[in-house]
Amino acid sequence: MLVLASTCQLFSWHDINYSQELIVQDFYLPIKTAHMSLAMISLLGFIIRGWWAINSSALLQQRWVKNAPHIVDTLLLTTAVLLMIILGQHPGNQGWILAKLIALVFYIGFGTLAIKRAPTRATKILFFGLAIATFAYIIGVAIAHHPTSWLGVT
Repeated sequence: MLVLASTCQLFSWHDINYSQELIVQDFYLPIKTAHMSLAMISLLGFIIRGWWAINSSALLQQRWVKNAPHIVDTLLLTTAVLLMIILGQHPGNQGWILAKLIALVFYIGFGTLAIKRAPTRATKILFFGLAIATFAYIIGVAIAHHPTSWLGVT
């Protein structure tokens, strides 16, 4: 019993808060770096697949081309959720995160139209451009931490 009481006295709420600060310090930068890297990998993959779609390339039918984006994007979203948890931020208390999520839905829609659903080359190019513009908006929101994206960067 004495050992348990001594152990309880060793740890206080201050220690728990200090531990949370260490977690933020230890994990924030690697997770943020992974998130930004995965975003660039995702964009590069989309650009390549978009080019192939616009030019009706058979490469789009390869299994790894169809599966790789799902893996990359799942990891990208996982790092986003981890960052929100670590920082205690979420769409309900940060408008810029909500703006990124809404823009993400548009990016996915435009991207799907550009690569899979658009019937003509011209509409594929249109939706490809809209997807890239939406991705640029998302990056601007991430940098500015404001829904005005690039307009809010000073």
